[in-house]
Amino acid sequence: MRRLTKLHQKVYNLLKKIPKGKVTTYKILARVVNRPKNWREIGKILSQNSYPQKYPCYKVVRSDGKIGGYKFGVKKKIVLLKRDGIIFKKNKVFNFKKHLFNFFYE
Repeated sequence: MRRLTKLHQKVYNLLKKIPKGKVTTYKILARVVNRPKNWREIGKILSQNSYPQKYPCYKVVRSDGKIGGYKFGVKKKIVLLKRDGIIFKKNKVFNFKKHLFNFFYE
C-alpha cells in the first residue's frame, strides 16, 4: 500500500466525522482542507480510498444533491446511503439540506 499524503489523511479523517444519515459534498470537503476550488482533487482522493469501511467515502455527494461517483459503483453507493436512511428522488438526495453535514470544525 502506498503512503498517504497529509491531504489524504486529513480528507479521510473528515469522513469519519460525518454522522449516520448525513452526507457532505466534495466542495465542502475542499473548502475545509483549504483547497476551495479543488473539489475534483477531493474526488480523486476519495477514489483512492483503500479502507472504505473505516473512511466512509460513500457519504460524499455532489453539491446539487446528485450521487456523484463511487469506487465500487453508483448502485453500491446508493445501497449504502439508503442503509443510512438517505432517500432518493430522481437520482438526487431527497430533502438534501436536511441531510447535509458541514460542521467539520476541529
